[in-house]
Amino acid sequence: MTPTSLRRLLAAAKTTQRRAHAPYSKFRVGAALLTKSGKIYTGCNVENASYGLTICAERVAITKAVSEGHRHFEAIVVVCPSAKPTPCGACRQFLAEFGDMTVICADSRNGKRVQIYRLAELLPHAFEL
Repeated sequence: MTPTSLRRLLAAAKTTQRRAHAPYSKFRVGAALLTKSGKIYTGCNVENASYGLTICAERVAITKAVSEGHRHFEAIVVVCPSAKPTPCGACRQFLAEFGDMTVICADSRNGKRVQIYRLAELLPHAFEL
């Protein structure tokens, strides 16, 4: 991934983060997903009073891309107000459905705190049928 691609993804994720619906936790998350064909899909978390119905930003981005016919992904950027902004376990498994990809995590409060992983590092023993 080029530095320009990374900057574009970070900017898209930060923009989408501001659109998050997080009235309960106030924990806004944004994601930007890069398809192998170079298209970017974004997502933000959408909370619900029934917490189990909350949808994470990563899953919003993936479902948008899949609904548009994409199945092959290069990278996803996740931004949130946290010192260790990694996808939750459910999102890691959801992402694994589409193969290993680069996962870039950024603290939106400190733009210099960026960690880059392979999904297989974050979820070494993904469930498979």
